Amino acid sequence: MKNVDDLIESAAELAEHGHSKGEIADELNVSRETASWLVERAGGAATPATNDTAAPAGGPQDIHVDWSAVGRDSYRLEAVTSAMADLLAKQGENVDLTVGIEKAGAPIATHIASNLDTDLSSYAPSKHQWDEGELDTDVGGSFSRNFAQIRDRDCYVVDDTITSGTTMTETIEAIQDEGGNPVAACVLVDKQGLDEVEGVPVYSLFQVISVGSDE
Repeated sequence: MKNVDDLIESAAELAEHGHSKGEIADELNVSRETASWLVERAGGAATPATNDTAAPAGGPQDIHVDWSAVGRDSYRLEAVTSAMADLLAKQGENVDLTVGIEKAGAPIATHIASNLDTDLSSYAPSKHQWDEGELDTDVGGSFSRNFAQIRDRDCYVVDDTITSGTTMTETIEAIQDEGGNPVAACVLVDKQGLDEVEGVPVYSLFQVISVGSDE
């Protein structure tokens, strides 16, 4: 991605293929508000933004993270996820499960699980079903039945990017609701600079900090 026009074009293509705005936000590593703004700038079929998702006239205040140079190459992905595994390995003594947050967090978690010799679980967050307004609290995320189960297990939580922290919070709470114990979380990039979420320590390879003034 070189500029905002590239993001708008990508958002339009994803919308045309039936992706929800939540899925577009996940795919482009931007906030829900930014995804909504991009789709509407592209003249997509989505309805106009509500007050909950409207962005400022000049565009949303967000940072796009493009880590495709790592994701498209298995050697690079293995190298980067090995560094993430090293961060997590220092946390907990009896952790035998790694939980990847779909979509992008799943392949990252797979490499980390292999590196740390843990089982693997996969969680699909509720934002993938979101299109407008507030997230529907009656429509939750889900753990895949094709992977390891959560109950009574210590685990690591893995994703590619923290944008607002909402998805990480949801995942940690879902793990706890299933009877699991999230020991630590790790991401490639943290836009919020979080030290913890719901009492669970968060580690990242990179933190993005905006420096500037509203004046």
